[in-house]
Amino acid sequence: MRAGALVAAALVAAMAPAPATASAAPLVEEGALAPVTRTPSRVAESVVGTGTPASCTSRAVVRAVAKGGVITFDCGPGPVTIAMEKTAKVVNTSARVVLDGGGKITLSGQGERRILYMNTCDRAQVWTTSHCNDQAEPRLVVKRMRFTDGSSAGETTDGGGGGAIFVRGGRLSILDSAFADNRCDRTGPDLGGAAVRVLDQHRDRPVVVKRSTFTGGRCSNGSALSSIGVSWRVVDSTFTDNAAVGRGANPSRPGSPGGGSGGAIYMDGTDIHLVVEGSTMTGNHAREGGGAIFFVSNDRTGTLTIRGSRLEDNPSDGFETIPGIFFLGAGRTITDSVVR
Repeated sequence: MRAGALVAAALVAAMAPAPATASAAPLVEEGALAPVTRTPSRVAESVVGTGTPASCTSRAVVRAVAKGGVITFDCGPGPVTIAMEKTAKVVNTSARVVLDGGGKITLSGQGERRILYMNTCDRAQVWTTSHCNDQAEPRLVVKRMRFTDGSSAGETTDGGGGGAIFVRGGRLSILDSAFADNRCDRTGPDLGGAAVRVLDQHRDRPVVVKRSTFTGGRCSNGSALSSIGVSWRVVDSTFTDNAAVGRGANPSRPGSPGGGSGGAIYMDGTDIHLVVEGSTMTGNHAREGGGAIFFVSNDRTGTLTIRGSRLEDNPSDGFETIPGIFFLGAGRTITDSVVR
């Protein structure tokens, strides 16, 4: 996996490519250790809670996620917010983890911690293959959930980021969910994902986001979605008031900490692709480039497709190729959409 160097603001006007790369260091060097051979667990079912809000605890969520399978909630008839005291971590021998909140459950990081974590290259979560970056499982599905006040500030594993959700390897889908007021570190080049940060997906398949909302995220880059070497398909979703607050672009200008690109979405890598369909991005902001979207394909093979969407009022203080978007790749296609 390569973390591509991004174009500094001073060079953007000239559109001069500056392809420099740096390797992301895995927690476990491939081939360095014999992998643990485990049979993936069957898809189990867990219920968090016994019918009351008080029975729905952080501890119960952490246990259910570690167990894997389909997780539902029985917390009473009304909406419930569960204050997470620890990060819920997926164990890599799980075949599938489905977190289904039924539209009533909010997980809060309380501004102190990341909420959900999956990393197939983290041996603390069971290292199952020497090809951990391309591991097919676990398959993590988040549906009808709300994630608020997650924070990955100070996290250093794989470069940090992912205030609400961090994923490396396996597969990720986000359905009918909401993310609000999540945070990650405020400066740094390539660091991003106040809501969601993804590094690697099995066979380079896209992360799927459908019918979800992202509001109020703050991070150095990509304050809703951020990735290195990963493609995305975003459908019927809304991005509002997300801000890339870093300073100094990518790579960072001399004397600056770097960052500030991709108010809503930040993507960097080689053969990467972004499809945005039926979605809205308004009121997002980047201190440097790409108030809505920052997209750099280092080998210029990546593509951006926007269909039936509205992108308005997403200012880029430093640079952009079209309103609210900074794009370097093979080509962009915009149909039946408003971009201004």
